[in-house]
Amino acid sequence: MVPRTCFAARLSILVAVSTATQCLQQGPVDAYVAGLNRALRGPRRRKADLMAEARDSLEDATEAYEADGLDRDEAERRAVADFGDLGEIVPGYRAELGLAQSRRTAVLLFLVMIAQPIVWQEGAWAWTQQPDAAMPLLDVVQQAVRVVGTLAIAGAFVALLGTGLGLRYPWLRDRAARATALFALVCAVLVGAMATVMGLFSSELGGSDLAGLGVVGGFVLLPLTLVSYSAQRCLRLA
Repeated sequence: MVPRTCFAARLSILVAVSTATQCLQQGPVDAYVAGLNRALRGPRRRKADLMAEARDSLEDATEAYEADGLDRDEAERRAVADFGDLGEIVPGYRAELGLAQSRRTAVLLFLVMIAQPIVWQEGAWAWTQQPDAAMPLLDVVQQAVRVVGTLAIAGAFVALLGTGLGLRYPWLRDRAARATALFALVCAVLVGAMATVMGLFSSELGGSDLAGLGVVGGFVLLPLTLVSYSAQRCLRLA
């Protein structure tokens, strides 16, 4: 009976040989596209489009060289050389993915912020009732929520335009991703903090701490966490 250690060693050798064989069977174009794919992170759909465009360009160039009399392997090598070194083209592709991620971030932020007036509509829910006694701090927080919320909705709408139609303008295109990501992160922190304070006041407004914080977590903090994650990905790509 073959010991398990020997079997595992043989299996690892077979896997290594199989991988090496696949690499040898890859042509220059396949290897180049695979390397480009490994070097990029970002929205899957946009990344898939970029990979398809790169492969199509390389295939067209390869066919042109073949038409000039070169064999397939040499034609692919020439096409890859013309396309450029990965170190030179990856930043450009990463910027494209950053723009796509900024668009996603802007959409998420807008959807989250446009729902907040409903969640915090005065007097509509237990956590938005007016207290019997004066509460200066609550008044300040409510006013801050209105101001920050309005600015966040307006900013999210501008970000939508900037990451859409605005990309036609080179000066805006170069700044849209980072600006959108930073704005989204600031909004997430400010709105999340104020919503948490509002949730803590819910017990004094006729509700319960659990209910108020549950609303904050489900309708504010969780969506804003998704916005923050998307914004951070955007910054890494910008």
